[in-house]
Amino acid sequence: TDVACSVLLSFLVFLFLLIKKFMAALGSSLAGQQESTCEANGSIYYVGEWYFLDSDHCTQCECTAEGAVCARTECTSLPAACIHVSHYPTDCCPRCEKIGCEYRGVVYELGRDFQPSECEQCTCDSDGITRCLVADCAPPPCVNPVYQPGKCCPECKEGPNCYTNASRSQVIPAGEPVWVDSCTKCRCHDGQDAGYWEGNRVATCSRLKNCTPQQAPTAAY
Repeated sequence: TDVACSVLLSFLVFLFLLIKKFMAALGSSLAGQQESTCEANGSIYYVGEWYFLDSDHCTQCECTAEGAVCARTECTSLPAACIHVSHYPTDCCPRCEKIGCEYRGVVYELGRDFQPSECEQCTCDSDGITRCLVADCAPPPCVNPVYQPGKCCPECKEGPNCYTNASRSQVIPAGEPVWVDSCTKCRCHDGQDAGYWEGNRVATCSRLKNCTPQQAPTAAY
């Protein structure tokens, strides 16, 4: 029994020393973790604390016993139709606050129809692109058209009419033939003549044979 007691006592002493050594190692490890810190931006951070590495709030770090572990946020591209961007101090990435179209320095909301000029009708499409239709004005049946305020296409206050010759020095009304002098009779093409008002605005003229402008006409056409 004495031998058994001696063996048991030795085992208990060994077990006590083993536990004491384990506790000392554990305490040392915990103390090391508590003493581990990270330094950034002029501040000290302890294990387990999170912080931003820079003022733009794009790189976030965690302080660990092995040092700082960081990850950077990558900003996605803003929509092409974004017309109002905000960048808050606490955010890494800018925010698109409003989507629309910008046309000739003016901002329009998505889906809006607008008329930047008398001849244009435009729409701000959902993709942020402005698409316009331009009026196709038919050539006016006169040589002296005028533009009225608020209207796209020119109008004829006088006419239909045309020039008597290429010099464009004299204008005659369309319809019946007109004697432009004692020997020459001219007539504007009918306003309905195909292609006439596309650019040919000179009358068709005929001249009396053996006639000088001082003579009166001797024949009718």
